[in-house]
Amino acid sequence: MTEQPGLRRAMGGFDATTVGVGAMIGAGAFVVFSPAGAAAGALLPVAVVIAGFVAYCNAAATASLAVRYPSSGGTYVYGREQLGPWPGFLAGWGFVTGKLASCAAMALTFGLYAAPGAEKAAAVAAVVGLTVVNLLGVTRTAVATRVIVSLVVPVLAFVIVVAFTAPAAPSTAGGSGGSGGAAGVLQAAALLFFAFAGYARIATMGEEVREPRRNIPRAIFGALGFTLVLYVLLALSLLHALGPEALADSTAPLRDVVDAEAPPGGAAGVLGTVVTVAAALASLGALLALIAGVGRTSLAMARTGDLPSALSRISRRFAVPWVADVATAAVVVVLLLATDVLTVVGFSSFGVLVYYAIANIAAFTLADRQWYAPRWLNAVGAAACLVLAFTLPATSVLTMLAVLAAGVAVRAAVLVRRRRRD
Repeated sequence: MTEQPGLRRAMGGFDATTVGVGAMIGAGAFVVFSPAGAAAGALLPVAVVIAGFVAYCNAAATASLAVRYPSSGGTYVYGREQLGPWPGFLAGWGFVTGKLASCAAMALTFGLYAAPGAEKAAAVAAVVGLTVVNLLGVTRTAVATRVIVSLVVPVLAFVIVVAFTAPAAPSTAGGSGGSGGAAGVLQAAALLFFAFAGYARIATMGEEVREPRRNIPRAIFGALGFTLVLYVLLALSLLHALGPEALADSTAPLRDVVDAEAPPGGAAGVLGTVVTVAAALASLGALLALIAGVGRTSLAMARTGDLPSALSRISRRFAVPWVADVATAAVVVVLLLATDVLTVVGFSSFGVLVYYAIANIAAFTLADRQWYAPRWLNAVGAAACLVLAFTLPATSVLTMLAVLAAGVAVRAAVLVRRRRRD
């Protein structure tokens, strides 16, 4: 059997940070603020901070594990190495299935902004196009993400300034805004966690980062810190301009802010178009990084026999897991055509929270400690992930538990068959 080539360490620290930022801002800025606002009401910024703190716990665990195991696969690899094959499998299966749903959601978000009325066709085209970009090599992925981030962040900064300078929105009773109670804040934090998970892409692509011991932790904390500040400012400014009720009812809150504050004439249309283009680009940036992350985790699982071995094939010319990337695209296209993918944010969040609970437990067992990841922080992170996971809507929790159980059953059957054959 011909030995498969390895992946190429082509990304520096700045490129890795950019990939993480690009993975986060597309999901958070344009997808989750309205449902999170509906749950938390005026306490939305508190939910953002809670989600950011849990994300920091997870980032610290991920960074310390990535320093120890700088290879593709993220927590799937860490779980196997530190805890055993079954915890590793649960982490990998939860990540792959949850993030496939995220890919579909991001693709459809792009379609809804870029081609209303033909959103599914546009979403499929985006998946195909970005898969081709990934197949051309990780440096193309990083460059494309850098371009997208450089265009989207100024638009978000503009919206924040417009929202803060707008007259404060009156608060009206009887709207859709959440009560802001503890349960609502925790559910909002769990939903917002969907938006903070992009730094995982840096770890899952760890085999392609130069000087991983230095660059991976810097990239993870840099991407998370930048995005947390941006999200807190967005939450505060959207609440100021729209109020909790209008934010909860809005399907495009950033555009609503710009439309309400634009001067009369054609400016409103132009500025609304700018926000729409930024939303579409941010969704593409998130989708680009998601496809790459799912492909790398699938590669790692295929290398150990937890997924079909064909997914471990790597292109000799471009040094990418081309079969895994193509398979990822194919599944996402099926989800787009067969399901209502905008309902899967909670489903994805549950899978990712399970993934990070395992990451924190794995980091807790490390003998070599990093200063930024003390054991108590790993314990807090694992407990917080599980608490947030089970505050999600019951449908999301039960659906993802069924998917995890199905994966466990199939793996158990495969292991039994292998033992009998041997």
